[in-house]
Amino acid sequence: MSRIHEALKKAEQERAMSQPAGINTAQAGLEPLAEPSGLIATASARSEAIPAASLTSEALLARSRQTKWEPDTKTMLFFSGEEHASGMEEFRTLRSRLYQAREKQPLAKLLVTSALPKEGKSFTAANLAQVIVRQQGRRALLIDADLRNPQLHTLLGAEPGPGLFEYLQSESDEFSIIQRGPMENLFLIPAGRRAGNPAELVANGRMKFLLSRLEPMFDWIIIDSPPAVLVSDSALLANYCDGVLLVVRSNNTPVDAARRARKEFTDHNVVGVVLNGIAPDLSPYSQYYYKAYGAETNSEAKN
Repeated sequence: MSRIHEALKKAEQERAMSQPAGINTAQAGLEPLAEPSGLIATASARSEAIPAASLTSEALLARSRQTKWEPDTKTMLFFSGEEHASGMEEFRTLRSRLYQAREKQPLAKLLVTSALPKEGKSFTAANLAQVIVRQQGRRALLIDADLRNPQLHTLLGAEPGPGLFEYLQSESDEFSIIQRGPMENLFLIPAGRRAGNPAELVANGRMKFLLSRLEPMFDWIIIDSPPAVLVSDSALLANYCDGVLLVVRSNNTPVDAARRARKEFTDHNVVGVVLNGIAPDLSPYSQYYYKAYGAETNSEAKN
């Protein structure tokens, strides 16, 4: 019996030595957020951990999921096959302005939000990512962080999950939630399942950890967040980003709501405001451009 006891004791010691530093397995089965060894815990059953060293651009292309996207070409402008459709030039201008801002300050993780729903934040985030990857060698990641009412997977015709919810719940790792579709260098993390406690999930630390892990692999990370006035999620997400882009809808967003949204980000870097849904007759320069280059104007406001 003594030999058996000694063997069991030795096995227990070997198991303890094999655990990464800083992990206490006796703490009611709680999974650590970030481990000093550079590993990230995935599911609660502790599926295969991903070493930080393996998070490279080559690994991203090899291990992210290639999925079939069926984007709505009426709103996803750069999937339409046209070069001068209404709205495209405005997004090229927005891209240029953001790169100008980037020359003066760090700006890689951009939060896109609005004061209220249906003002065009998801439309803006998705088309901004598309116009960025139209440039040679640029890589962009879209993250749908609106865990209450996700829209990006619908606009892009992508799979709804697994996504950010599953990652924040420690059910999935980075590679299993990243999708890539037909547009080269454009990647998506959908929202995944809808969350009953999104603010608590966003604040649990894993979002910040995810962004720090993925930032070196992308030129831009664009995060679509819930409206700023109604819930606290946007202000929490802004803590992990370099800048905030606020979307307001022409003749729709109340002035007091826009001001309240701006106040939510008083302590953050608001890089600009996008005026969405403006009628062509109120934008004479854009109207002149599209007529001059033979493209029809489109008065339909984008959602």
